Amino acid sequence: MIVADGSYPMLSLMWTTLVFCSWILWFWLLIMMYADIFKRRDIGAGAKTGWVALALLLPFVGVFIYLISQGHSMGERRAQEAQQQKAELDSYVRSVAASSPTSGQSGVAQLEKAHDLMRSGALTPEEYEALKKKVLV
Repeated sequence: MIVADGSYPMLSLMWTTLVFCSWILWFWLLIMMYADIFKRRDIGAGAKTGWVALALLLPFVGVFIYLISQGHSMGERRAQEAQQQKAELDSYVRSVAASSPTSGQSGVAQLEKAHDLMRSGALTPEEYEALKKKVLV
């Protein structure tokens, strides 16, 4: 609130900042709730509609009920999603690294060359197995 003489009291500034930050937090919670609802595969369309309707009709109560009842599983779903994304990234990096032009050869070509070296006696069977494990991992 601006006072008639143009000054802005410190308490009003703090209150305005608190209200502004609370609104940002509120929208963040709302977006997180909706994202979780629509990503879920364990509930049907009716349940999703019910949660959205509750959040629209009773905004604060609906979101708090969802957070209290689904907060723990919401965190588990996010952690599982992060692990899945990490596994997919690791798999992609391995596949690209195995067949990258900078390695000079694909994994199959490396194994064939190592097998030929083992047959010629340049590599021992133990060295061949170590190279095989290295290429296949």
